[in-house]
Amino acid sequence: MIKTPLCDLLNIEFPILQGGMAWVSDAQLAAAVSNAGGLGIISSMNADENWLRQEIHKVKSLTDKPFGINVMLMNPHVDKIAQVLIEEKVPVITTGAGNPGKFIKLWIAAGIKVIPVVPSTGLARFAERAGATAVIAEGGESGGHVGDMATLPLVPQVCDAVSIPVIAAGGIGDGRGIAAALMLGAVGVQLGTRFLVADETNIHENYKDKIIKAKDIDTVLTGKSLGHPVRALKTSFTRSFLKAENDPSTPKETLEEYGRGALRIAAQEGDSQNGCFMAGQISGLIKEKQSAKNIILTLVKETETALKGGLQWVK
Repeated sequence: MIKTPLCDLLNIEFPILQGGMAWVSDAQLAAAVSNAGGLGIISSMNADENWLRQEIHKVKSLTDKPFGINVMLMNPHVDKIAQVLIEEKVPVITTGAGNPGKFIKLWIAAGIKVIPVVPSTGLARFAERAGATAVIAEGGESGGHVGDMATLPLVPQVCDAVSIPVIAAGGIGDGRGIAAALMLGAVGVQLGTRFLVADETNIHENYKDKIIKAKDIDTVLTGKSLGHPVRALKTSFTRSFLKAENDPSTPKETLEEYGRGALRIAAQEGDSQNGCFMAGQISGLIKEKQSAKNIILTLVKETETALKGGLQWVK
């Protein structure tokens, strides 16, 4: 069994977090991952505090294990959401898309463990100074909104830059990736794309099928000209978006409007023409749908094999 300081810190069996993916990571998926020994995380996305409170109550009814909430800091309801998380005594909060500084001390004082997602050493240091429990160093191989740095160079530099625990994310899809992350100095990993195909994930089957069929070169970055690059599967939507993005005459406002709601359409309707199927570069590694429990157990077994010398060609 793989056990790291993260297991004791978060009171989980395995050092595996399920990423908080908008329109994907709900109470059902989070509970399934937590029950399997990892840390399930609900995405608060742009929802209001009432919706989030209902999801928290639902996950509590499905598991007695620790779980987390991912807070998208650009959410217009973020101030009210921050208070709900305190009132509901949420065990763990991860943050993204903004500066969590104004909330960290409040959450920590309430006994909540706060783990910001960071794309650079500078933001990792800032999070540490602000009082964060740990950080998630996420490389640009991940799905959805991404930074510039790749995981392999990012993780060890973040580990060297801060004294708090570092969790690796981006481009990790099997036990070999987890073993590599641990060798880089991380105490655990966060996976998103791998859990897109979990039986408990409430997304359209077209989304899951596209992940299963994907090859290594089947993701693309869009939105770089807007300053918010997004990694997604190549589809009619991404091809149309890139065509418009590469046309100098296309106003930025048109691009932003074109992409608005595209992830929801993909997740709920499975529409390739109008939906954006966010996914990481490890999509090509995923070959089957599994329960969250089987995903976790497979990852653990693969990691143990890799760490115990399963790479037989190494002399």
